[in-house]
Amino acid sequence: MALIKDRTRLLNRQKTQTLAITRRQTRARLDQIKRHLAELDTQVQRLVRQCPDRARAFDIMCSIPGVGPVTAAAIVIECPEIGTMTPKQAASLAGLAPMTRQSGQWRGKAFIQGGRKFLRDALYMPALVAARYNPDLKRKYNAMIGAGKPPKLALTALMRKLIELANTLIKHDRKWTPKTA
Repeated sequence: MALIKDRTRLLNRQKTQTLAITRRQTRARLDQIKRHLAELDTQVQRLVRQCPDRARAFDIMCSIPGVGPVTAAAIVIECPEIGTMTPKQAASLAGLAPMTRQSGQWRGKAFIQGGRKFLRDALYMPALVAARYNPDLKRKYNAMIGAGKPPKLALTALMRKLIELANTLIKHDRKWTPKTA
């Protein structure tokens, strides 16, 4: 995470540098960061592939439109129990289960809390991608927006659907296939 932030910072800085020496140093540091990220990626892939069950779970998650290798690795690492839980347990573990605030007659808004923050963070970008490219989740997202729900709430629902979908597919040991009409 720190390497990616550092890379972004350097790329932004590179746009405003005028001295040749500072541009050269920035390029050298960017090359170094690129090598480190490639090394980390190779190491993570090696660790994920060491265990046949983790490797299968990784492949199943990568079959879901919107979930890439980085997210699949994050889920396998942060949630090794994936595939053994109920959908509600998977959502709670990721901190995506709605918590209602109410007391007597008073009804507050529902919100999400708890769970594994890194897992929840790893699901945010795939939910954005799934809202555009996963036909099933795109329909759900558009239906929620059409019903007047805020976009963040609809994305949170997609995040929950993604973790539940991954859990169910791994439990049944099958890859994602689009729904047929």
